[in-house]
Amino acid sequence: MDARPIDSRPIEGRPVAPRPEARNPGPRPQRRPEPRRPDPRRPDPRGPDTRRPDQRRPELGASRRPDRGGALTISDLLHEGQEILVQIAKEPIAKKGARITSHIALPGRFIVYMPTVNHIGVSRKIPNDAERVRLKRIVTMLRDREGATGGFIARTACAGVSEQELADDVRYLVRTWTDVRKKTERVKAPALVHRDLDLVQRILRDQMSDEFTAIRIDNEVEYARIVEFVNRVQPKLVNRVKLYTSDQPILEKYGVQAEIDKAVRPRVWLKSGGYIVINQTEALVAIDVNTGKFVGKSDKLEDTITRTNLEAAKEIVRQVRLRDLGGIIVLDLIDMEERKNRQKVMMALQQELSHDRSPSKILSINDFGLVAITRKRVKQSLER
Repeated sequence: MDARPIDSRPIEGRPVAPRPEARNPGPRPQRRPEPRRPDPRRPDPRGPDTRRPDQRRPELGASRRPDRGGALTISDLLHEGQEILVQIAKEPIAKKGARITSHIALPGRFIVYMPTVNHIGVSRKIPNDAERVRLKRIVTMLRDREGATGGFIARTACAGVSEQELADDVRYLVRTWTDVRKKTERVKAPALVHRDLDLVQRILRDQMSDEFTAIRIDNEVEYARIVEFVNRVQPKLVNRVKLYTSDQPILEKYGVQAEIDKAVRPRVWLKSGGYIVINQTEALVAIDVNTGKFVGKSDKLEDTITRTNLEAAKEIVRQVRLRDLGGIIVLDLIDMEERKNRQKVMMALQQELSHDRSPSKILSINDFGLVAITRKRVKQSLER
């Protein structure tokens, strides 16, 4: 081996790292041009940025210090030992830890209170413009009247409700936030300062309406607790809470257990004889559609396939909601040759998903007959 001395003397004040000679050096990698820094002598054509540092988007240069014109970094906002108030935005799923946020959101029956965001909004699922204007006006007035800071979102359930019902909800949420702040000042981190309602109470808060004929509870302690809760949020429905005392288990009596058993099976049969197969993985949920025993009454295979896909579309959305599936959901529909039939199936999927409370987005059928759906996931699915 030929050993040669390597000159590592500085060139123009910058030391050059030792580098062995290469016989066949490849093409030099192109250097990415550095972003041009703003000239302080030239005014920004967009005008001065009047936003607070925490409101600015982390655009190009976010890793730079604020005094150099960039956005704040996480180290500029937080330091070791600092106590902050956070909320769990998404439960831990599989190997992923919980997602937390400092933007607190307190949901009520009709209103969501966001103490750290200055915004008044209305759910996009309320299509009537006049109703949206009415709700925004009432919520804005209630915020000023209660002397509350932050923002409010009118939920879908508040469409058509009275001003008094909205006022009660706003007052309850403001009082809850006041209690949270007081407890935060008393305790030392880490500590739990507020817990949302349990599953039964959340269902009653979000779903209970005049259409409920009865609410049956098979436990005396739970029955008394639910009566107290309903009397607080919907006093006119408290008489519909019933204590179940039969010897037959309540889940078997009303067929709930059978539905739970079916909800954890991968194969779901359709009424026509076709079936769908649901497989969950770490990356996504795959749902396959098959004709199965269904041969159809028409001689045209396309008609049989379309009817199976239409029936499967309705059942797929039902299973997604029942099992609380989220993330990326890929549907492997049976291939349809005619464009109008593919449009029918897409419209059926969109119609069924419009009734889902969780935000979702559906993409068009591709050349392989696959449809991708994204659905917000905040907790573990029923199967897991």
